[in-house]
Amino acid sequence: MPAFKSDRLFHALNHAMFVALGLIMLLPMVHLLALSLSSSRFIQFNEVYLWPKGFNLAGYEYIVGQERLWRAMGVSIYITVVGTAIALFFTLTLAYALSRSYMPGKGLILKLILVTFIFPVAMIPYFLVVKQLHLLDTLWSLMLPNALGAWYVFITKTFFQGLSNELFEAGRIDGCNEYALFWRIALPMSLPVIATIGLFYAVNQWNAYFDAIIFIRDQHMYPIQMLVREIAVVGNMTDNMEDFSRVAGEVSQKQVIAGVILFASFPIMLVYPFLQKYFVKGAMLGSLKE
Repeated sequence: MPAFKSDRLFHALNHAMFVALGLIMLLPMVHLLALSLSSSRFIQFNEVYLWPKGFNLAGYEYIVGQERLWRAMGVSIYITVVGTAIALFFTLTLAYALSRSYMPGKGLILKLILVTFIFPVAMIPYFLVVKQLHLLDTLWSLMLPNALGAWYVFITKTFFQGLSNELFEAGRIDGCNEYALFWRIALPMSLPVIATIGLFYAVNQWNAYFDAIIFIRDQHMYPIQMLVREIAVVGNMTDNMEDFSRVAGEVSQKQVIAGVILFASFPIMLVYPFLQKYFVKGAMLGSLKE
């Protein structure tokens, strides 16, 4: 009986700790939301914390009227969707091949992939390769260099190795070749790990801005994170946001920065609830099976 009570106490404290951590992580977003919905008068005197004061939607009215923000949002959505699809294709096909024990040269390829995981590419060779491939100032420079992650290959390979060999043997008896085994048996059974690594790839693509700083010069091709950086970090409002002076009296710079950060974060936050059940299952299976 005392052991049962101690277990209940442990679970209660554990849940309380995670709830507290979750609330702490949400506080910055709540603060940004309060800033974006408050009057510039209260923001100017730092009177806004976790609840809006002087409820005001002028900041969002200004943000949604900016063509450059919508264009950057479209660029980010494009490179996230297309880049994630490319990354999933390369990761899944390579991981499936490496999971087959009869693949020739498997050990050498695994060692080469492990080297890229331990020793990241230096910046100058990285830039020179992208330049030699004529990818500078193109959206391909934001997708192809990040199309394969060593860690995700190992996770997916481990998952494929945990699939039942009897299914693959039955497929071979039915006349399936390796391509058919991959598309008809391996992929349908791999939705958890696909959702897991797909979410990781998508978040990385959406949040990436360093590659855009290096490879993109045309401002029409800036992803949303580039504009967020220039507005929130550099503090550059006038070069990136049209006619800010026209509404400067009713909209403060902090209000616009908070709204733009939320504007850039909202789309990727919508994806996670739909993938949550696959994400948790895929993360567990990929980490436990060998």
